[in-house]
Amino acid sequence: MIAESETPDERDARRAHAGKSSGETYAATLRQLAPDCVIDIVQPADDDAPAYAPEDLLRYDAVFLTGSPLHVYDDTPAVRRQLAFMRAVFAAGTPSFGSCAGLQIAVVAAGGRVRKMPDRMEAGIARRIVATAAGRSHPLLADRPGTWDAAAIHGDEVEQLPDGATLLATNPVTRVQAVEIRYDRGIFWGVQYHPELALGEIAIALRRQADDLVAAGLAESDRHVEAQADLIEALHREPDQRAHRWRLGVDGELADEERRRREIVNFLAALPALDRRPAGAVAPAG
Repeated sequence: MIAESETPDERDARRAHAGKSSGETYAATLRQLAPDCVIDIVQPADDDAPAYAPEDLLRYDAVFLTGSPLHVYDDTPAVRRQLAFMRAVFAAGTPSFGSCAGLQIAVVAAGGRVRKMPDRMEAGIARRIVATAAGRSHPLLADRPGTWDAAAIHGDEVEQLPDGATLLATNPVTRVQAVEIRYDRGIFWGVQYHPELALGEIAIALRRQADDLVAAGLAESDRHVEAQADLIEALHREPDQRAHRWRLGVDGELADEERRRREIVNFLAALPALDRRPAGAVAPAG
């Protein structure tokens, strides 16, 4: 199952710019990695979304939570519905994976906190991500080098992890870059960056958020945002082009599609070993 946190208007806007909603992007990525998989896409944040009970989720091998413009600290009906859905996922014990807002939803559903990033954003490329001591031996980050860059665009971040969470990776801009959360019967693996996205989609996102990037001081003008987006788009078209990598200061961890998706690949490989906790397991406090 893929759970979109975008509202209908946001899904339509993303399709108009990128050709797919966030859930449709995830589905395309998963079908490339696991061609025989069967996927249901749901929209738990929508006004007319059904209320999912834990037993509704038991038949799924995994649940994926997408990114979106959702601000998890806003007390809105859409946020409350998304959090209720994630708590049902935890109660079902179905393993789950999320990126960006998907990570933040899981954090808050399990008792943690998310905030607007103070006076900054992380946009285009998350630089110098490093695994923590726990992350260096964690299967989510298997085969990642000592430090790596990843596709990212976000203005919110995890402020406090919940009980039952293990920080797996960090960088100088955003402390929580990768995490495991064990809550109720469930286990969640997530990242603040976007292993599911093509670099062309990151370029589109930069152009769409040009005003925010200028306001955050990451660019002096829309023209500078456009120039950076053009470089990322060029790398998307020619990932092996050494000149593009040099101009962006990146290597194959970002440029190569297979390596960029490593966390999703690792999660899929680990699914058979992710034991569901027994019924009646007590949720951590908070």
